[in-house]
Amino acid sequence: MRLTEEQDELRAAVRSLLTRHQGASAWRPLTAQMGAAALAVPEEYGGAGGGARDVHVVMEELGRSLSPVPYLGSVVLTAGALLASGDKEACGRLLPGLAEGTSVGALAWAERGSWDPAAVRAVAVPGGAGGGWLLTGAKEHVLDRPRVDVLVVAARTRAGMSLFEVAVDAPGVSRAPVVTVDGTRSQARWVLDGAEGRLLGADGDGGRVLEHVRDLACAALAAEQAGAAGRCLELTVEYARERVQFGRPIGSFQAVKHRLADAYVLVESARSAALGAAFAADEDPTALPRAAAVAKSVCSEAFSAVAGEMIQLHGGIGVTWEHDAHRYFKRAHGSGELLGSPARHRARLAAGLGLTTTR
Repeated sequence: MRLTEEQDELRAAVRSLLTRHQGASAWRPLTAQMGAAALAVPEEYGGAGGGARDVHVVMEELGRSLSPVPYLGSVVLTAGALLASGDKEACGRLLPGLAEGTSVGALAWAERGSWDPAAVRAVAVPGGAGGGWLLTGAKEHVLDRPRVDVLVVAARTRAGMSLFEVAVDAPGVSRAPVVTVDGTRSQARWVLDGAEGRLLGADGDGGRVLEHVRDLACAALAAEQAGAAGRCLELTVEYARERVQFGRPIGSFQAVKHRLADAYVLVESARSAALGAAFAADEDPTALPRAAAVAKSVCSEAFSAVAGEMIQLHGGIGVTWEHDAHRYFKRAHGSGELLGSPARHRARLAAGLGLTTTR
């Protein structure tokens, strides 16, 4: 599995941009100058017509820099849900703005800490103006930012799970930011109390859409985790070469070499798993559920382990605000639980293979 020359050039360009633009300020140049939000959007909706491997490249670089831009929530989850719904009218109206980065989307899905479609308890009943729907329920762990323009909500109807477009400023809609361990990934809790919504796609087809979007998002998140784990290893190797103890760099001690070698194996395994999921999404969608479950599990655990080693091998400075080690460790913890824990995805993988697993 190899990326194309164009994708390697995309990686270099994104890395250069994120070096020049720190934090949330990277969003406008990333979308307006580079067109990163349009990569996986079809050309008919104002996109570049690319695929999961292009998204993989961007997400890996965003993870490397711990960028707080809303790429996962807006580009992968929201735009992905709109495309998977098959609602051409909504796609034509909403996707161009998401592709340009002039609007930001959020997919309100998780409830009670679970991203399993079966866990959704929010309900939608007919009754809105013009044949619309009224939605009631609470959504947790919604990836967003202070300003959200497009809100897609998962709720149950009598036909089953469905997706709805809800105006963010509609009566009955409220948003409350939540404090998270990982301060670089904004999350909020959205509450709907009889809020009007517009059905996206077919009534009862939301379960299929969410499962597909979950797999795409797991593949993208795995790329982010692999990129962040790789950066952890880079910083730790640099420190091991510079930090002198007992008259010699600590990287020259055999015990430290072994730990860095183990971290290298974890990083390379994570990169392979993440890239495998991206290739599956583009070339063999039937293999995506399995590849995404493997990637999310492998990359979550690899990132957590390498971030932990980063703190250990940096010593005291690794737990201070003066160093970024704690930020990577917090991102590892938060991303490991996002979209389901490694144990949850191993259970999903085992179920697909007809096996059982112990959590």
